[in-house]
Amino acid sequence: MLFLLYPALRPFSNEASLQGAQAFASPFWVLAHMLAVVGFILLVLGLLGLHSALQTTPVERLVFVALVLTWIGVGFTLPYYGAEIFALHALGQEAVRQQSVALLTLVDAVRFGPAIFVFAVGLLLLAVGPILVAIAVWRSGTLSRWSGMVFALGFALYIPQFFGTQPIRVAHGVLVAVGCIWLAWSMVQGQQQSKAS
Repeated sequence: MLFLLYPALRPFSNEASLQGAQAFASPFWVLAHMLAVVGFILLVLGLLGLHSALQTTPVERLVFVALVLTWIGVGFTLPYYGAEIFALHALGQEAVRQQSVALLTLVDAVRFGPAIFVFAVGLLLLAVGPILVAIAVWRSGTLSRWSGMVFALGFALYIPQFFGTQPIRVAHGVLVAVGCIWLAWSMVQGQQQSKAS
């Protein structure tokens, strides 16, 4: 749900204008991005649970690789979110205080400096890890096969969704939320079935 709330609550506007500064300065800017940060942390913890659930299966090694790649991907992604949360928020607050867009020229320096490369690597790993999860879930035979596919699709589309409008980004958030919830539900169902056996 956090990956859905992030784009739904995040203020969108022309980021080169005072409206953009107000968006950056908004408490919803901080809240929305923090929800994404918590979502990424919970993603890795969920995959740790998946690894535990599939530990004695033939796909154990594949799930472990998926977990490690996703963990590294989250580690490379979160610093960028930190810059979005705190640096852009501070720039927005000061631009609003000054009633000037001059500081907003620094937004691209925050977003597209060296950090963008670390962020891109993180998001690529966040695509590869869930794709490996989908393969492992499909091969496991113990979890809903399609839950892994929806999960992987959501994270594979993470980079392209950044170029979309708010409705597209919210729709992507729905896809990620459905994938995460379906996979989690599949894990719960799988554990209940194994206890009943």
